[in-house]
Amino acid sequence: MTRLRSLRNKVAILFFLITATAFAAIYFIVVPQLEQNLQDGRVANLEAEAKAAKPVLEALVLGEVKTKELERTVRAVADSTDARVTFLDWDDSPTGPQYKLLNLKFFASFDSAEEKKYPRNPSLTREALRTRRQQRGFQFYKGREIGQVVQPLLLEGEPVNAVIYTLDLEDVAATVDFVRNRVLIAFGAALAIALLGGWLVAGRLARRVRRVERGAAEVARGRFIDPLPVDSVDELGQLTRTFNQMQAQLRRVDVARKEFIATASHELRTPIFSLGGFVELLQDEELDEDTRREFLDTMAEQVARLQKLSVDLLDLSRLDAGSVELHPEPVDLAELARSIAGEFRPALADHGTDLSVELPDEGPEARCDRERVAQIMRILLDNALRHTPQGTYVTVTANRENGAAQLTVADSGPGLPAEAGSKVFERFYTGDAARGAGLGLAIARELAERMEGRLVLRADNGTTRFTLVLPAAGPYA
Repeated sequence: MTRLRSLRNKVAILFFLITATAFAAIYFIVVPQLEQNLQDGRVANLEAEAKAAKPVLEALVLGEVKTKELERTVRAVADSTDARVTFLDWDDSPTGPQYKLLNLKFFASFDSAEEKKYPRNPSLTREALRTRRQQRGFQFYKGREIGQVVQPLLLEGEPVNAVIYTLDLEDVAATVDFVRNRVLIAFGAALAIALLGGWLVAGRLARRVRRVERGAAEVARGRFIDPLPVDSVDELGQLTRTFNQMQAQLRRVDVARKEFIATASHELRTPIFSLGGFVELLQDEELDEDTRREFLDTMAEQVARLQKLSVDLLDLSRLDAGSVELHPEPVDLAELARSIAGEFRPALADHGTDLSVELPDEGPEARCDRERVAQIMRILLDNALRHTPQGTYVTVTANRENGAAQLTVADSGPGLPAEAGSKVFERFYTGDAARGAGLGLAIARELAERMEGRLVLRADNGTTRFTLVLPAAGPYA
């Protein structure tokens, strides 16, 4: 049973069944239809020839002709139509009530081929006499089918004789038998080819599937392998290509995870060790009050750093897990920026920083999550204060451009190193490890992208600008 369930055997059996079904349809449907069409065609030709010969036969029967001349003409008609021609007569007049037709007894007054005793088909003859029209039909004679055409010969609209044209369809049967034999031979050859070809093709497909299966098993065990060869452009080739891309992505995720754990452990260890050291120092009873106060202030800074780091790590884990819920709605960026800027007034005063809020009275409106945009702005303002010297000039602006709403936080600080431009949004990257863990901008960019926006850095002429670009809301979006 296991072998029958294999892909190779299933495909081979499928090929066999498709081929068998196709040839069975040809043998049992197409060939009989071909035979019927050939027979109908032969009888239709016989009908046309009988109609053409009718005037001649009527003239012979109704005129004063000799028997030999009649026989000679009838045999000529029989030769031209390739059919047996039989003249029928009856022992009663066909005129009168309908029931008389049923009692007629027919007999042959002349036959072009006496040696063959074909059946005369009385029912078909009666129908021709009743309708005064030519009729055709089929009968079996010695195991094979024959075609017949009955033609009434009329005098003043009344039948005086009937002529039966009988066509032996042996040549049609021979042709159909020949076709059947060839179909059977082709059927056997096609089945053999289908089985062998299906088995070979399925075997190749099965090997490629097993190769991907073994690779997936290795990746599941945590062992990354070399990219699998993509040797075709079909669905399995696409599957192999996708598997290679998946493995490369998983490798990058695995490396990033290990780096994340190592860096996060380092970032957490530093303030924890620092706090532990200060606790030991504070246990020294000989410390003076000023030194003790200085240690406590430093410890408070480390605790705040730990709190921020833990919140940032939690946000990142939620982003990675896809559990951050967003509630898009039209948001007035100018009003939101004023509110967040107000939160930073105490910090700005302590830092000696001048904050300029250059916002329009209304708008621009963006379609976004209000709380997440507020979080991004807090991160940008916090960076502007954390990584710039005292007295730095900070500007917050908002505007609409190219159908997008923009919120910009700019500072006139020392700027970023040349190599920092491409790394500033990477996790744990920071130009000053003492002032942050390098997670804020990474979180801000992730949130912006989740809201179908982006976070853009521009640094020129001594000014560093971070611009949050979001889809605009309202009639001018």
